[in-house]
Amino acid sequence: MVSIWFFVGALVLIYGVLILGAGLYEQAVPPEHPVVLANLHAGIWWSALLIVLGAFYSFRFSPWRGK
Repeated sequence: MVSIWFFVGALVLIYGVLILGAGLYEQAVPPEHPVVLANLHAGIWWSALLIVLGAFYSFRFSPWRGK
């Protein structure tokens, strides 16, 4: 059986990669009217956290890892 946490980790990892792409694009092409705290780069930090957590869950509960 495959654990549901493996799929949750894979989904979180994919979301992290997508948000990282959007954050890097926003960094390269700044919007005309940036938000107040744009200098904190929340999208890049949040995506880094999601990628780390998603990779952890995907590895920890991977079906090929065995018990």
